Amino acid sequence: MVLSTNFMYSQYTEVINSNRPGFSESPYSVGTGVYQLETSFFYRKSDIYPTFSRPQSQGIDFLFRTSFFKEQLELNVNLSVQKDDISFQNIFNSNYFTKGIGKFTIGAKYLVYEPKYKDKSKEIRSWVKRNSFDWKRLIPSVAPYVGINTNMVNDIYKKRGISPKVGILLQQEISYDFNIITNVYYDYIGTENPELSYIITATYNFSDRWSTFFENQTRFDKFQYQNSIGSGIAFLFNRNLQINNSLRLLTNPNSTGFYGSFGISYRFNRHLDKVNDLNKSDKPDMSYEEKRKGFFGRLYSKATNLFKKKGKRKSSSLKIESTQSINKNSVENLQNNSTVKQDESIRIRPKRTRVKPTKIKTNKPQDGKIQGNESKKGLFGIFKKKTKKEKKLEKIKDTEKGAEQLEREIKKLEREIKKDELKRKKEQKRLEKKTKKKKKEKNDE
Repeated sequence: MVLSTNFMYSQYTEVINSNRPGFSESPYSVGTGVYQLETSFFYRKSDIYPTFSRPQSQGIDFLFRTSFFKEQLELNVNLSVQKDDISFQNIFNSNYFTKGIGKFTIGAKYLVYEPKYKDKSKEIRSWVKRNSFDWKRLIPSVAPYVGINTNMVNDIYKKRGISPKVGILLQQEISYDFNIITNVYYDYIGTENPELSYIITATYNFSDRWSTFFENQTRFDKFQYQNSIGSGIAFLFNRNLQINNSLRLLTNPNSTGFYGSFGISYRFNRHLDKVNDLNKSDKPDMSYEEKRKGFFGRLYSKATNLFKKKGKRKSSSLKIESTQSINKNSVENLQNNSTVKQDESIRIRPKRTRVKPTKIKTNKPQDGKIQGNESKKGLFGIFKKKTKKEKKLEKIKDTEKGAEQLEREIKKLEREIKKDELKRKKEQKRLEKKTKKKKKEKNDE
């Protein structure tokens, strides 16, 4: 089920593009760098009819979708783990339960055709033309499907070995809120009981978050046909998470029943938009580094690039394309501009001239050294005699250091004198108190 049809012109969509809860499959891919898991918990109940039947089934259905090499190509794995009730009804009745894998299919689809529609919202000449129906919308998008049914399933579902599955996937964008998906499959090819089926799904979006669908599925084989009619609703919880449920009516020639499901779809988004050339007719030339790698080298670099961080992948993927676009645009501008000579380039690098160093050596002024034309002493300069200027400078420094030391000593003496005065004053006060006390005692006597 497609939630946001206004983004259908590209494979990658800003919000999750899930096929659940319907059984049909859209011809569009999820986009490169997207890893999407669609799950549904289902319960099926039907009547018991003569001989062997499966009146009850319950389990979990998984659909994993991703894309690697091209936006139009998608690889998917469909797997179901379920518990089935097997019933036998003849002269006597019996039943038993079995658990295992009910379906394990690996498939791929590729979008081969996508119609382009006119944006009638920009039509200002006529209200009728702006609101009239575009008959090109009846032309569907087309994608072939190829899959393999593995034999790693429960014994009740096993066929004779591995069998292929082929199909055609169609989607018609009737409007921005309404689309129709049609799938036609030919399954279990080469087995004793091949199956032909079709699915028609109509999807309508109420808003950006809520949508509903109505679906009809019919399957034919040598012995009988099976039909189901269902409907459901989906809610877009956030950009990468969808919640959905559905209810179906099963109408077979020998029995009737119902099918219910509740599902969650989530995608891990690692998609990066590619830089497309403005001139779509010309394909960008392969760089020298890519040519030197060869086919397997380029394939290995694409595989390892998936596990890099997003920022690193972006810089590495855009580096080659940006240089190619710059080179190409420079050539086109040279051809279109008659004033520029053919030998000249738009990006002119200035000539670099090497300046010879002068022979005059100057000493940089530094603290503790005298400026002038005096040569450096070198390693053994400590044994040379000091000049008058150097001796005079040392004397000045010594006098400055002596003055600073004298000031520090004076301040220290002043602090000590203050302390002594405070002590003397305290001692004098104590003696005065003592004498006063003695005089008072004598007077009392």
